[in-house]
Amino acid sequence: MEAPAHPPVTAERRPADEDESRRANRRDWDRYADEYQATHGAFLGDIGFVWGPEGTSEKEVGALGDVHSLDVLELGSGAGQCSRWVCSNGGRAVGLDLSHRQLQHSLRIDDATGVKVPSVQATATALPFAAESFDIVFSSFGALQFVADGERLLEEISRVLRAEGRFAFSVTHPTRWMFPDDPGPEGLVASQSYWDRTPYVEVDDVTGDVAYVEHHRTIGDWIDLLTGAGLALTRFIEPQWPEDHERVWGGWSRTRGLLTPGTAIFVADRLRH
Repeated sequence: MEAPAHPPVTAERRPADEDESRRANRRDWDRYADEYQATHGAFLGDIGFVWGPEGTSEKEVGALGDVHSLDVLELGSGAGQCSRWVCSNGGRAVGLDLSHRQLQHSLRIDDATGVKVPSVQATATALPFAAESFDIVFSSFGALQFVADGERLLEEISRVLRAEGRFAFSVTHPTRWMFPDDPGPEGLVASQSYWDRTPYVEVDDVTGDVAYVEHHRTIGDWIDLLTGAGLALTRFIEPQWPEDHERVWGGWSRTRGLLTPGTAIFVADRLRH
């Protein structure tokens, strides 16, 4: 079946709360899932774990540590590629995504590979799991940038982590918010304030409905959220653009990547109570 066309939208910076963000992004990811998997599936790998458009793999950086025999939750799991990698390395992974269509792709790849990832459709701000259910929670460019209520997000992650459990996640490098989302030279000229946390919003030109929302947090904001939830930052990784990497992914490109970071990986451990 042909994927639905994206509606014409107008981009703006304006407030957007948790409910509005969730509704818009669920619809957007259901609409975009087919195109996303067709475009990026080979790069991600059916059983693969990359942290961002640079292609940096979990095998390279070891942000999760040894996953063998551990219970692992992936937030914004999409088609389950990263969770499937965890399973192939001896972990017990569970995927969670807001998008029903993304989870259908996960079932498709489960069947194709024989590596099955139990997955649920839910929001990261209301995790449907008991307290202290997981040794590791992670998100590779998943749910976090689409969540308005950062405090609630981190409270939930901390709640489901076991003592001394680990939370690792990647997001667009916060400094990228100073620049236009352009893979060419124009994307290297700072044009807006790093400290402007106003969400990026796309509004459907026909209906006036919010079609997409992304939230910006500074590096300091993320550290404050982590520490406020009882998590201690242990590593901060800024993947470099590989010299031979020519892939363009949205605003990520060799032109920009050789000069400025595009991805930030945070690794934090839950403090013992």
